[in-house]
Amino acid sequence: MRRSRLTAYATSLLLAAAFALTGATAAQASEQATATGYVALGDSYSSGVGAGGYIGSSGACKRSTKAYPHLWAAANSPSSFHFTACSGARTGDVVANQLGPLGSGTGLVSITIGGNDAGFADVMTTCVLQSESACVARINTAKAYVDSTLPGRLDSVYSAISAKAPAAHVVVLGYPRFYKLNGSCVAGMTEGERSAINNAADYLNSAIAKRAADHGFTFGDVRPTFTGHEICSGSSWLHSVNWLNIGESYHPNAAGQVGGYLPVLKSVA
Repeated sequence: MRRSRLTAYATSLLLAAAFALTGATAAQASEQATATGYVALGDSYSSGVGAGGYIGSSGACKRSTKAYPHLWAAANSPSSFHFTACSGARTGDVVANQLGPLGSGTGLVSITIGGNDAGFADVMTTCVLQSESACVARINTAKAYVDSTLPGRLDSVYSAISAKAPAAHVVVLGYPRFYKLNGSCVAGMTEGERSAINNAADYLNSAIAKRAADHGFTFGDVRPTFTGHEICSGSSWLHSVNWLNIGESYHPNAAGQVGGYLPVLKSVA
């Protein structure tokens, strides 16, 4: 009799646990099912600098209707779309200024961030205007920052996103390599500088991908889609240095947004 009572008691405990788990799973599934809004965060690679078609109300953030977030939203009609990416944004800017629209109804978040923290603009200015040795030295300084400081900055952004949008699928997109080596360019940087810049892009992408994975986010690698469309390829999806509009230099053009970034978001979203 005692054994049968113990068996019944154990069975009841197991059934109660099963019902509790089933209820939690159902609630979680319901929350995810209703979370269908899309929020696009990040820097100029997400806002669409270089693509044209800027939204007037976005001001200096230069959000473009030709940027991959706007294109994805137009094609997929999410329940809501908030486009807060901004030119020049660093990790701290995302946390301070871009996370407002995130909430329980957010089902998808995309972001590019980290390049400005690592000194992207200063690296390119140094490499364009100074010697190869100065270029390589500046790149090494940026790599040291990527090792020492950037991971913590990315963690702060990624943790804030998870806290505000717990049901969201978060896609962290990377950056393309800038140059086709031994390509069609006959002037400008040396091949050594171009190679060092490409290696720096790989270095940055590896660090971003690692932090994204540790937070359970999806990393979208755009280097394969941009292959064959780098600067010096003859069919570039990236602006080279543009002295008439320096802010667009080394950013994707409209073809780079639709052909380089959008397919990657589509494939993982």
